[in-house]
This record gives sequence, structure tokens and C-alpha cells, in this order.
Amino acid sequence: MIILGIDPGTAITGVGLVEYKGNRYTPVACECLRTSPQLTLDLRLKRLYTEITRIIEQYQPRYMAVEELFFNKNAKTALAVGHARGIALLAGANYGLPVAEYTPLQVKQAVTGYGKADKQQVQFMVKTLLSLKEVPKPDDVADALAVAICHAHWSSAPGGLR
Repeated sequence: MIILGIDPGTAITGVGLVEYKGNRYTPVACECLRTSPQLTLDLRLKRLYTEITRIIEQYQPRYMAVEELFFNKNAKTALAVGHARGIALLAGANYGLPVAEYTPLQVKQAVTGYGKADKQQVQFMVKTLLSLKEVPKPDDVADALAVAICHAHWSSAPGGLR
């Protein structure tokens, strides 16, 4: 099954596609979606929606996994991330994808085995699990791949989505 992982953000949204088959992870594609701060919010969100739907059409994932919003001290940043999350969820729903949401703690637990792992540990495990030569950049892309791996992990657990 191909899983589309999304690390949402208004300025940068990380996208990662992972195929999970027979307990093996294979990277399919990853990219960083950027929007210009010179654009109004509605146009930035439209661009994100257009790009996410392009990716869905191109790769035909079976599932979508989106990182949940964690508490952020900056309300403006949290609100912007919430807008981007909404666009990702809408795109998935419009294409009939089952959409799962995972907290950063769940992603870290699934990828490293430790819910309080630091960013470098998560990135190292993404690189290792996907047999990549280097850690995907920027961080948002590595995080999106981690979200996709997380979904494969939890969906293959007893009682999971498989």
C-alpha cells in the first residue's frame, strides 16, 4: 500500500510517499511544497490544495496520514498550521482517501520506538528505514516521510487499518 504522509504548514508543507509491503518500507517520492509570504492566505491555501491533489492524482496513494497540530506558544503560527492541515484533510476527503492523524509523540514512537526522541533521531531512522543515502531535506520532508511510516506501523498493528 502507498501512504501519503503530510507535515502541514502554510509556508512549507512536507510531502512523503512510502510504499509498505511485507514489513518493508520503500520510498516512492517526497517533496517540499512552498508558498510565498507575499501571497494572501487564500491564494497560499489554494496553491497547497492544488499541489496536494496533483500528488494524489500522480501517485494514487491508498491512505493519507497527516501530523496533528501540537500546542504552539505562537497562536498565529498554530492557526496557520491549522489552515494547512484543513487543506490536506479536504484534499484527502475529496479523493476518498482514508485519512489518519498522528501526534508528534505517536510519530516518534512509531519511527524510533521512543516518544520523546529528538529530531535527529527521527531523521536518522527515516533514512535507515527507507534505505536512503542521506536524510531528506528540508526537515518538513523528513517529517512527512516519518508520518507515512508511522501510519504503516500503526495500521499493521493488531486491530490496525490494514
